[in-house]
Amino acid sequence: MQAIRIHEKGGPEVLQLAELPIPQPGPGQVLIRVEAIGINFIEIYFRTGVYKASFPLTPGSEAAGTVEELGPGVTGFAAGEAVASTSVLGSYAEYALVPAAQLVKVPAGLSPEKAAAVMLQGMTAHYLAYSTFPLKAGDTALVHAGAGGVGLLLTQMAKRLGARVICTVSTKAKAELAREAGAAHAILYTEQDFEAEVKRLTGGKGVDVVYDSVGKTTFDKSLNCLRPRGLLALFGASSGPVPPFDLAQLNSKGSLFITRPSLWHYISTRAELEWRAGDVLGWAAKGDLKLRTEFVYPLAQAAQAHADLEGRRSTGKVLLVP
Repeated sequence: MQAIRIHEKGGPEVLQLAELPIPQPGPGQVLIRVEAIGINFIEIYFRTGVYKASFPLTPGSEAAGTVEELGPGVTGFAAGEAVASTSVLGSYAEYALVPAAQLVKVPAGLSPEKAAAVMLQGMTAHYLAYSTFPLKAGDTALVHAGAGGVGLLLTQMAKRLGARVICTVSTKAKAELAREAGAAHAILYTEQDFEAEVKRLTGGKGVDVVYDSVGKTTFDKSLNCLRPRGLLALFGASSGPVPPFDLAQLNSKGSLFITRPSLWHYISTRAELEWRAGDVLGWAAKGDLKLRTEFVYPLAQAAQAHADLEGRRSTGKVLLVP
């Protein structure tokens, strides 16, 4: 099979197409034929060395496809079924293994591309809006990178829950996408100070929650945008990791809360995985959750896909197709 391999950390150019044997499923595993691969910033973190990895490495964890073969002891799935997961063992490939406990079935009518596009980012938006800071009618949320994959989905879910959403974006085109997703306001951080704009839009009160996937360049001002006892959910670091921080500032800024959540802690049980995946896949299948999947690359162009995602030249979900 064809797969992408990384032999050393570096730029997008270290993503190389290679020929590898098709893996065989062990106990509790399912072999899937990969039909669509979701690209996420975590693969960039592993590629660049922000997160530690052992090389050589086949990157990727998110994919949709069909069941090819069941490992010993696996029940509940059958060959040919449409499935998806965020725990694929090296999803940048034509075939990959998945722990059966982390595999879910895809509803009829939802394409592999749409399923791969909504799993990780959709469940991330789901835990942020429904669990990390459970939004309700009347709440106001600030969503950074509002035209990104998580941003567009999170904005739709927040609007669904009755919250008012303020987004930050880099261009007027991205501002329009954020408003189409349900944002009440889209701040062009390239032209405006988002902290000052948030204060103006909230009458100086601040927002209830900031959902921040950017990290280093937004962290300080994100805290300043919060109302007293507000919460900052720092769920990514696309601009780099946040430097060491004096927790006493949380007191002086209004008894604030910070959390650094991860999807894996919000789908740690089968029941929670099925709840979140069932919601996002079901909403996508019915058209209640709008997905943007115009950035689709062949597997061999994984380096270009990474470069476009890293350079913020994409909107919505970036996909690879074997």
